Amino acid sequence: MIEGIKENCNEFTSTLINSKKYLIIYLIFITITCISTVSYKNFANPQFEIAAFAVVALLGVFCITYYFMHDSKEELYKVAFVAILCFGIISAFVVPIVDVSDELEHLTRAEITSQGVIFPHWEGGEHNLTQLYNRTEGKYSQELNTDVGFETIRSHMFFLNNREKTVFMTDGDTNKINETPMLDGSAFEQNPFYGYIPQAIGVFIAKLFDLNVIWMLWLPRVFNLFTYAILISLAIKKAPVLKIPLLAVACIPISIYQAASVSIDSMIIGLGILTIAYFIYLYKSEPGSLDTKEVAIFCGLSLLLGLCKLPYLAFVFFILLVPRKNFKNENILRYMLLGILIVSCIGILWSTYSAPALMHSWRSKLNYMDPKLQLNYLINHPFSILRFMRLIFTYTLGITVNGLFNFFGANSLNHYADHYMFITILIWIFLSLTLLLYPNKVKFNLKSRLGTLLILLIIYVGTCFIQLLTWADVGSTNIGVSTRYFIPLFALLPIIVPFKIKKLDKFKDSYDKYAIICIIGFMATLILAFATKYY
Repeated sequence: MIEGIKENCNEFTSTLINSKKYLIIYLIFITITCISTVSYKNFANPQFEIAAFAVVALLGVFCITYYFMHDSKEELYKVAFVAILCFGIISAFVVPIVDVSDELEHLTRAEITSQGVIFPHWEGGEHNLTQLYNRTEGKYSQELNTDVGFETIRSHMFFLNNREKTVFMTDGDTNKINETPMLDGSAFEQNPFYGYIPQAIGVFIAKLFDLNVIWMLWLPRVFNLFTYAILISLAIKKAPVLKIPLLAVACIPISIYQAASVSIDSMIIGLGILTIAYFIYLYKSEPGSLDTKEVAIFCGLSLLLGLCKLPYLAFVFFILLVPRKNFKNENILRYMLLGILIVSCIGILWSTYSAPALMHSWRSKLNYMDPKLQLNYLINHPFSILRFMRLIFTYTLGITVNGLFNFFGANSLNHYADHYMFITILIWIFLSLTLLLYPNKVKFNLKSRLGTLLILLIIYVGTCFIQLLTWADVGSTNIGVSTRYFIPLFALLPIIVPFKIKKLDKFKDSYDKYAIICIIGFMATLILAFATKYY
């Protein structure tokens, strides 16, 4: 055993020396991006920023060296797992208290799930939380009515009162968890329970070992991240091609930000990328090598994903794009159609449960939101539909693209104040090259490309339309979408885009190396941006 450890250490040292060129590029990259996030206040007390830089520098050197030790497409999934965990865990601790969008509500649902409750039960009457929306300040003031809602524990109030603060801004983080029952009016009742199992395990452990209350947030974040890392590494391992593009989407800052939170978006992004990877696996399989079980697995993945976010049920139609010759069974089409039918029926049944469940949240108390009145308005004002379509393919699409590095202060106007355009442009360039012009890009036939484009549009428009019904003012189009809703759709672009530059194929091996540097560099930049912003 000792000899094996020595061999691994010697191999690591040798690889470290041989990859020094790439390590220097990484250090220069994070230095430049870090400088672009620095403000005057960071010079007064730079200790935390310096420490954060040192940590991400060392982690990046380790991950890059680890990549060169496993420099083959068969072992890239190991690199994905290690890199996501390394930077994600730091993010889980550095990101302020319930800073991620709706994280407090996700935490409430995770705590309820940790009690063994699969379907949260609404207690009491119809109203529990009065939302007073101040359009000038762009945020909500809250008046809690503790007589109705979902049963959780009293420590919920610590997170409610300290949202967007760091642990250095509050003394309450060292208090013990208060398990006194209380009622809270929002717990994402409409979401499936399995989307909160990792977070619930973290909450359960924090309560079991009587830890300080802050661990009731940190442990769920870490367990959620661990699950995400597993899903992404499985996706990278399963996909026979386009591994780097899939990894790039999984590791952009907004993806890691969500993965290292208590949000169910982590499960959506992870399952979305895994489902796409499984489709690529089916599509590129040898003729006659697949059985009906692959259809069942794919439909199962699509169902798990779609129940977390209903528009993504459309992923099940990817099964029709897989060449029939890849299956042994000549009658495979009937099994495909049966799988689509089952997934669709379950999705419809789930929507009949989840739609009314939306009324048991603060969203139902917004006096300007009403799905029925919104539908009636659309029917009576057909031109408003055209206005909605124009909006989502202009302004909303712009918000989606600009949100790749925009996640600060999700509960206030501050959320829109820090665009970090230099870093955002760098991400645009990197994703454009990786998703649209990736060397040795695999060709998909016209049917697959058009089918993938149609599925992407169904999910994009469907998501925006649901937001129109459940978020926007009646007669208005303030749909409140975010980049996080559409992250898996970015991974479809290499399939859709038809053009291929053959001259770039000879650069594939070197491009993969530089792509890994950028992927790790952007994750490091996420940590540095939070360090310079909040500490």
